[in-house]
Amino acid sequence: MDSQIAGATVADDMVVSLEYTLRLEDGEIVDTSEGRDPLAYIQGQGNIIPGLEKAVAGMAVGDEKDVVVEPANGYGEADPDAYQEVPRNAFPSEMELTRGMGLSMRDRDTGEALEAYVAGIREDSVLLDFNHPLAGETLHFRVKVADLRSASDEELSHGHVHTEEGVD
Repeated sequence: MDSQIAGATVADDMVVSLEYTLRLEDGEIVDTSEGRDPLAYIQGQGNIIPGLEKAVAGMAVGDEKDVVVEPANGYGEADPDAYQEVPRNAFPSEMELTRGMGLSMRDRDTGEALEAYVAGIREDSVLLDFNHPLAGETLHFRVKVADLRSASDEELSHGHVHTEEGVD
């Protein structure tokens, strides 16, 4: 990035480029920026989970650390009431449903976008899980601040980082 600030540390309204690897308690890697561009987000805008955002605050470019985020500061505890059984015929007949499959849908009453995951498939119904897939998990991050810069007024007004192409 071309607007890095010398001596800056991660603070609200700064664009943070973060290299990371996310592991679960058992060591399984569930996400990483390795082989890709770092994650770019605006600190203090709620773009990333609260526990990670708090842990990154005050870090400088080149700083690395291990961060453990408990469910309450990550994706929350798994909610046993966040399941819904839906008739199988609510899905197109040609749709091949598989356990763990993610689905994007809209609430009929509010129009709100919802993410659900197929938790079970029965002959006449499908059990949907509306919990985030990482709900209830303790998250283990290895992070490195790759770059820092001030967010533009436009990025701040939109609440997210704009790509260099300017289309976002």
